[in-house]
Amino acid sequence: MGLPASLADGPAQAQARAAAGEQTVKLSKSEAGTGGSVTVTGSGWRPRAILMVLICGRSTPSTGVPGGTDSCANADGRAVTVDDKGAFRRELPVAEPSVPCPCVVHVSTITGPKAEADAAFRVAGHSVEPLPREAAGGRLSLLADGRLTGSSGLLTWFGAPPARELVLTVGNVGTSPVKDPVFQVGTSHGVFAPRWEEQRWRGTVRPGGEARITLPVDLAAGAHGDYTVSLKYGGRVLTEQTWSVGRPWGVTLFWLMLCLVVPAALFRIGMAVVDRVRPGREAPARKRRRRRLAALPAWLPRPPPSTAAHAQPRTPPPPPRTTSAPLPWFTPDTDMQTEASKAAAGRRTRKGDT
Repeated sequence: MGLPASLADGPAQAQARAAAGEQTVKLSKSEAGTGGSVTVTGSGWRPRAILMVLICGRSTPSTGVPGGTDSCANADGRAVTVDDKGAFRRELPVAEPSVPCPCVVHVSTITGPKAEADAAFRVAGHSVEPLPREAAGGRLSLLADGRLTGSSGLLTWFGAPPARELVLTVGNVGTSPVKDPVFQVGTSHGVFAPRWEEQRWRGTVRPGGEARITLPVDLAAGAHGDYTVSLKYGGRVLTEQTWSVGRPWGVTLFWLMLCLVVPAALFRIGMAVVDRVRPGREAPARKRRRRRLAALPAWLPRPPPSTAAHAQPRTPPPPPRTTSAPLPWFTPDTDMQTEASKAAAGRRTRKGDT
């Protein structure tokens, strides 16, 4: 089976067809059994987009895939990258979906703006059941594509949970009002499946009327990277929005500072303990006081020690020297006479010698 002639167009024409929603999907055969394969080709897709190709049950090309990818053979799906001309070609193994047919080959984008297309396909040997009738009454439809509003604060930079609001406009295309509708908000990271959370919107949308829906979207603490926010109502995905969350650099800065401050504090504590227990060394405070006293001029009085604990022990002064009292028979006069007699005797001795 050859490719359509439109594949010969350039990237500009492919971009224009993708913007206009002219994505097409064609199959090499309309029926195959489990264990076989079918060749899937397409055109009009956004160049370099990444697509997921699946076989889904309980679906038709006109209704799409109402149950979402839960009704598809996800384990046997295949990914493919669109070329520069907006075309692709992929061999897909045939597998039975989790729900009965009618079945389709469902092709949808994984990254970038949402786009999808379906082609009818029959899985030989798989059960076929009629589609359930759509319940009469209110039915919401997306009127304007949703968008994420809000911004991250300082706490998010330090690992707080990122938060946004999903804002979209829906209209009631049914015949009865829709009161307090319950939506499913899903968040997915990379190629992982979304995690769905039910949220109730308080209000009533009358038949033919429209309403502006605002739903909060929260991520886990410390989340970063590329996320996809999806909104589902009545088993059908209404919108998907991409959300790029920055890395919480404040947490990294905190750990770097902690790795620097803790070793420095432990080092200071260890040095203080060493100074305390080291023998023969004065305390740093006492040493600094001695240095300050030594630097003072000599004519300044030295200040007394601040406390008795810091005062250095002093050597007790020697006891005062006492003079023995003179004997009773000694008087100054007799002492002078004795000295005079000794001097006269010395003179006589010298004269006798001569």
